[in-house]
Amino acid sequence: METQNLPAVTQKNIADQVLAKVSDFEQTGALTIPKDYVPANALKSAWLILQNVKDRNGKPALEVCTKESVANSLFEMVTQGLNPMKKQGDFIIYGNQLQWQREYTGNIALAKRYGNLKEIHANVIYENDVFEYSIDSTTGRKVVTKHEQKLENIDNAKIRGAYAVSVFDDNTTDMEPMTMAQIKAAWNQGAAKGNSGAHTNFSDQMCKKTVINRACKIIFRESDDAAIIPDKDDNEIDRPAEASKTTIRENANKQEMVMEEAEVISTTVTTPQPEVKPEPELQGPGF
Repeated sequence: METQNLPAVTQKNIADQVLAKVSDFEQTGALTIPKDYVPANALKSAWLILQNVKDRNGKPALEVCTKESVANSLFEMVTQGLNPMKKQGDFIIYGNQLQWQREYTGNIALAKRYGNLKEIHANVIYENDVFEYSIDSTTGRKVVTKHEQKLENIDNAKIRGAYAVSVFDDNTTDMEPMTMAQIKAAWNQGAAKGNSGAHTNFSDQMCKKTVINRACKIIFRESDDAAIIPDKDDNEIDRPAEASKTTIRENANKQEMVMEEAEVISTTVTTPQPEVKPEPELQGPGF
């Protein structure tokens, strides 16, 4: 299969072209940028990071990936209002295509921005823990009524599940529980299939990350801005909710980048295989 590569003479122009397109879309009302987000800063950070992204054969992403896929991954990052320097997402190579993939910290940022989330915390449930929760029959929200845990219960080989407690701006709360079977099903959606060193050695922390991901996705999918948040990141649990049809943003933030003509070279690439990305450093609420 042939692919377009990025000669050094054109590499430096991509981020600038994306920023120019973003500005054009903003001016025409086709794109809405969060008030607390500066696209130029995020693109500069992303471009610096991309210099060191390589595929499984050690080849730089900017040589292997098509210019269009690089531009579109940068554009998608900007439309989500995220920054890789804050560990909110990663650039992943699939054959000759570059994709932007959110991290759990990016999901937290989106839930705070669009879902009125104030903070979120996660805990692991082990064998012999006493764990009980109730469901409000009116709102459908869940609340932990009891979680008793002894130090000797903590054993990564005996995890029953995990839960995340979300606190909203109005100080109301909701709780999202997951059984270990659900967590492993989520892990199985990732490239490592739950068999990475992080999953094996730090199962408790990965369980927290997974349940936080699930809780945050539910929060921002229910917001009016759901249509502007593509959902193809790791640890997918269920199908995205139907995009909101009540605002102009139904068609906003979905523009495809059409790059200007540039000098390219050709090469042969093997059948695309998803890269197994390194597990990010776990940090943030609940960890």
